[in-house]
Amino acid sequence: MEQSITPFNLVFTPKDLQISSDLKTEVRKRGIFSVPLFYGTLTLKGSFDPAMALAAVAPNEKLSGAAAIVISLSDLKGIRKMVSAKLGDQELFFQPGKVLAIASYNGKDIFASLARVPKGETEFEIVMEVQGGESIWFAPFGQNTRAKVSSDWGSPSFQGAFLPAHSTITETSFDAQWEISYLSRDIPLVWRQVQGEREHYESPSVFGVSFYRAIDTYSLNTRAVKYAILILIVPFLTLFLLEIVTKTRIHPVPYLLCGIGNAVFYLLLLSLSEQIAFYAAYFVAAFAVTALLTLYSRSLLPSWRKSWFMGLVAAVAYLLLYAVLNAESYALLIGSVVTFAVIALVMFLTRKLDWYGARSEETSPAC
Repeated sequence: MEQSITPFNLVFTPKDLQISSDLKTEVRKRGIFSVPLFYGTLTLKGSFDPAMALAAVAPNEKLSGAAAIVISLSDLKGIRKMVSAKLGDQELFFQPGKVLAIASYNGKDIFASLARVPKGETEFEIVMEVQGGESIWFAPFGQNTRAKVSSDWGSPSFQGAFLPAHSTITETSFDAQWEISYLSRDIPLVWRQVQGEREHYESPSVFGVSFYRAIDTYSLNTRAVKYAILILIVPFLTLFLLEIVTKTRIHPVPYLLCGIGNAVFYLLLLSLSEQIAFYAAYFVAAFAVTALLTLYSRSLLPSWRKSWFMGLVAAVAYLLLYAVLNAESYALLIGSVVTFAVIALVMFLTRKLDWYGARSEETSPAC
């Protein structure tokens, strides 16, 4: 009795795969929310060698259907248009959808049917215009995969299973290159798929870049809150020292009101920065609170000459805080040094202070 032969699809990956993309970015806003978008050219180059895959097919086995080149995508809306596509001397026409139940990497494919299957190693080149938001990812399907991503974005975040072999990052752009061998990822070079069975192929061996916003409005506000203790303590200490120097008794309620005034600074900063640029919001909030503290100190102290110190100290504190917020790599260092300097200054100014009045009691005449 002759045994029936089940047709199958033979899926094989490129022998070489070169991915090259040159992307432009822009930030789109809607209300208080914003997201980085990218667009540009994506080029896929390399070669296929059918001989290696066909060598695994026995003479009595049967392949099903015709040949096609398949590109798997996470979202078909990411393609603006196909610029050109060639395999050897064949022009390729891509269309969306499934073909011959060939395995899909993530379920959304475009494919181009081949008029004839090349007999030997054949080069291909596919150029398309792409678009997307926040990040772009690639799967290293080539036996040897090389990828290059260039963009005018100054704060990329490289993610996935592979980091770039080489990268250059400036304030306004980045350039990254990956070199990945098939030995370091879990995607097979050749596999079989029985006709009629659709396969959803997944692999953790993906890599890419996220268009990370290193410093945005909300991250700056969050960082500002982390240094709130410094901003709240400085006015307290300043008012306390002015009370001692001017020998004016100040009730605890004014201390509390000064602290609340500094706390309102963060509410002003957050609400204003949602409507205008952060640096403008910071200037308006800092100026308002500094003026408030200065005017309120004048009502507590005997002269403008003394109350101006409160405004000066508050202005310097907010200036240093702004420097800390914009120092992405040195924020912690600057914050810790400023905190140490404030404590050292207070200790120096109060080093000879008679906290308990013991000296005045010793020098006072006996009754």
